[in-house]
Amino acid sequence: MAVSIRLSRGGAKKRPYYRIVVADARSPRDGSFIEKIGTYNPLLAKDDAKRVVLDTDRAKHWLSVGAQPTDRVARFFDAAGVKERAARNNPNKGVPGEKAKERAEERAAKLAEAQEAQQEETVEVVAEAIEEATPDVVEETAETTPAEEASEA
Repeated sequence: MAVSIRLSRGGAKKRPYYRIVVADARSPRDGSFIEKIGTYNPLLAKDDAKRVVLDTDRAKHWLSVGAQPTDRVARFFDAAGVKERAARNNPNKGVPGEKAKERAEERAAKLAEAQEAQQEETVEVVAEAIEEATPDVVEETAETTPAEEASEA
């Protein structure tokens, strides 16, 4: 018989309360169980001692017999020092999907276009400012150029 250590939900609607039970793997989540070895109250603060109450001796016994804990219960066991849980590594979990990549590329292209337009605009403004400032200088230098002096004589 396959035995698992899992959570069995109790409590009212929107007020969950779980029992940590040893049950046949084929029985329903809230159905019959072999033994209750602890409780879990997710409504309490994470540092509260009563959030997870666990009978470590019975948990060790059931693990030695071959009961398989669920992921959440394995986390509780790891925190209590009953059984070490191997850290999972899924490097592809944080990688964005195809559509998100397409949206990011579109955003980057729009941003690049906006920056180019802004650069061109600032170049034009600077060029206009230079043109406005240079005619005065050109007129002053034009009066005193040696070519004009030679033609006047």
